[in-house]
Amino acid sequence: MVNKPKFKEVPVREAVGLVLPHDMTQILPGEFKGRLFKKGHVIREEDIEPLLSIGKEHIYIMEMPAGHIHENDAGIRIAQAVAGDCLTLTEPYEGKVSMKSTVLGLAKINQDAIHTINELEGIALATLESNQVVKPGDSVAAARIIPLIMEEQRIERLEEIAAGYAPGIVHVVPFAAKKVGVVTTGGEVFSGRIEDKFGPAIRAKVEALGSTVVEQRFAPDDKEKIEAEIRYFVDQGVDLILVTGGMSVDPDDRTPGAIAGAGAEVVRYGTPMLPGSMLMVAYIGDTPVLGLPGAVMHEPFTSFDVFLPRILAGERIEERDMTRLGYGGLRKC
Repeated sequence: MVNKPKFKEVPVREAVGLVLPHDMTQILPGEFKGRLFKKGHVIREEDIEPLLSIGKEHIYIMEMPAGHIHENDAGIRIAQAVAGDCLTLTEPYEGKVSMKSTVLGLAKINQDAIHTINELEGIALATLESNQVVKPGDSVAAARIIPLIMEEQRIERLEEIAAGYAPGIVHVVPFAAKKVGVVTTGGEVFSGRIEDKFGPAIRAKVEALGSTVVEQRFAPDDKEKIEAEIRYFVDQGVDLILVTGGMSVDPDDRTPGAIAGAGAEVVRYGTPMLPGSMLMVAYIGDTPVLGLPGAVMHEPFTSFDVFLPRILAGERIEERDMTRLGYGGLRKC
């Protein structure tokens, strides 16, 4: 059971010099909602009218029971217990402490640890889903307690639980700046009969994550010529090779065979996510080679958008990563 703090009620006009036990929030409908005064503020004469304007006729001075801590201190300790690399903590705001990314990168969350911690009574620890792209300043997680005060033993128990997991229950992996080579296949593009749409779409996605398309090369629907272009980029030492076009089951589509023929170890051809089911992931040594489905040209989010950030964060994609995309992987009807 959560013990309740004892409060002494003091008329606000007699509260000059007293210390606020918690944040005071001001709400101006349609204009503003935020902190008017923060916990620990010493009330001054000029604060009386603002306090009255938010309906505070009395101030409650809290008497903290022995062995308890305030919501602000609890929020800080929860955040410190779970936060790992590339995160900065905000100061408490109405008891909540946010963990914000300091880099452009990939959020990594230990889901089991989050569930275990939230099973403790009175604890609220909310996070993004793992593998979300975050920018500097984005909130990755936030922590607070439900009551105004809590037994310190419960926070100590939370800290013990957190210590039992690998460091950084919540952390961000920064993206490395990688060199990307693009091979665009298809006789209609190679001959100039139609304009290439893959290149601009891919370049925008790659650059948004801090990497660079160093070159785009074109090949007709010829297996040997596609293989040659893939090997060209291997020889150039790029970090990632993206092959576009020719990924369907049409007999004229040569790209899957060319990726394997270039010496790649194929992780899997096809994933249950829609759109983007015709994705291929393969590796030539440590260099990832992806065969991209046509949906990448026109859909804002496909299976490519799932794996590109993970690759740029240094992960090696496995077959299990691809086969598990079906649950939650329907992005349009």
